[in-house]
Amino acid sequence: MVAVSESLKARMRAGTPANGFWVELFSPAAAEVMSAAGYDCAMIDLEHGAADLADAVAVMRAMQGSGCTPLVRIPENDAAWVKRMLDAGAEGVMIPAVNTAEQAAAAVAACHYPPRGIRGMAAPIVRAAGYGRDWRGYVEEIARRVLVICQVETQQALDNVAEIAAVDGLDMIFLGPFDLSASLGYMGEPDHPDVRQAIAAVEAAAKAEGCLLGGIPTPERTPRDLYEAGYDLVLGEIDLALLRDGAASGVAALREAAGRR
Repeated sequence: MVAVSESLKARMRAGTPANGFWVELFSPAAAEVMSAAGYDCAMIDLEHGAADLADAVAVMRAMQGSGCTPLVRIPENDAAWVKRMLDAGAEGVMIPAVNTAEQAAAAVAACHYPPRGIRGMAAPIVRAAGYGRDWRGYVEEIARRVLVICQVETQQALDNVAEIAAVDGLDMIFLGPFDLSASLGYMGEPDHPDVRQAIAAVEAAAKAEGCLLGGIPTPERTPRDLYEAGYDLVLGEIDLALLRDGAASGVAALREAAGRR
């Protein structure tokens, strides 16, 4: 069924900051629990997550009706991946390691049907269009709702960030602070002064072109810090990390209670 509620993109464009979590476990039950908690969106991670298209669809089915918008990070800047994830029901796509304006323009084109873009036309049968129940309505609606996100996370992208941010149809620049710090020679130091300076340059370029801005917390930058810096989307939690840290805390408490170390 074609979505009729206000889109995540429209809410952010209207000035309402959004939040979300990363899907790495690919457990439909975990995704159902987390999406029901009230997050604005979930970023289903097919770049680093150990999953495939069917796993992503299972997660999206578990989220259905929660009000939590499904977004997908694809493995690479590939039009076929973009097409398959949008057909499956994603309302936005994150493309990793976008380094040039040309690459950003290709990502935008992959997210839109002709004549604006090159997305293959299968709306009469795909899940995103209710398997064709109102495919014309879907085509009209997704043109407004789709969120095109490009990640800036390398020195090359930093060098070209003004041109990337100026690409017509690019909705959001999403900072990858850990990859960017590695590219700049500061592996694992996303809060190093040189990295922070680079991040500030990306933030300024995005805002100068009217791009939405997304990111993740770092050890020295909390979600509040990011929102105060003008971020429109903060992905603050990871399902896997919540389970890992919760389990570690639980085990530690039980061992302490039993007098074990």
